[in-house]
Amino acid sequence: MKKLVLTFALLSQACFAEHIEVEYSRFYSHLKKIDKEELNALQFSFGFKKVQEEWLCDIDNAIIVTQKQTIPLVISKDKRFTLPTEKALKLADAYISVDIKQPANQCDMSVQLETKTEYLKVEYSQAELKMLSDQYATFFSDMGSFLSFMMPGTEGLRFSFEDTPGIENNVKGLALKNKEIDLHNDTIEHATDGLKLNIKPIRINALMSK
Repeated sequence: MKKLVLTFALLSQACFAEHIEVEYSRFYSHLKKIDKEELNALQFSFGFKKVQEEWLCDIDNAIIVTQKQTIPLVISKDKRFTLPTEKALKLADAYISVDIKQPANQCDMSVQLETKTEYLKVEYSQAELKMLSDQYATFFSDMGSFLSFMMPGTEGLRFSFEDTPGIENNVKGLALKNKEIDLHNDTIEHATDGLKLNIKPIRINALMSK
C-alpha cells in the first residue's frame, strides 16, 4: 500500500536562493476541487519534497501576500501548511511567499490530500471512520470521471503517528506497523465499537490500492 502524495508543477517561475514565491491561483485550481459539502472533512496540505529524496525540505516561514495585507501560515510538525479556498485571493493576485532552509532548486512542491485537523483525535465512532473513508472514495471517483482506469482506488484509511500508538479497544483486522495504522474498509465495517487510541494521529490519509 502507498500513501497518497500528489505532486503538481507549481514552480514555473524563478526561485531565488532559499526563497520561493508561488501565485495563489496555482493553488486555487486544486483547492476548489475539494470545496464541496461532500468533501468537507478533507484538505490539501502543501510542502516541498527534496528532489530524489523521501523527506520534506524545512520551512522557516510561509505567508500569503496581497497588495493590502500579509497573512501568516501555520507550519505543521511534518513541514506542511494549508491554505484557505478563497476566490477573493485569486482575484487579488495574491501569492504565497515561502522561506526554506534547503536550496530552492532542490525542493519540489508536494501536495498531499488528508483529513482536516479537527479529525485528529483519540476516539472515532464507526460512523466517523466510514464517513472519512467514503469522502476519499468520493474524491477519487470524481477525479477519475471518464478516466477512472488511470486513478488509484481507495481501500480504507491510514493513520500516521509521531510515536508507536496503543490501541485501547479490540478492532479485528487492524494492521499496526511501526508508527502507522491501516484500517481497511472491511475492518471498518466490523468495527462497531469504533477506534480508541492512546495518542492522536498527526495525519490521516486514504489507504490506496496497489
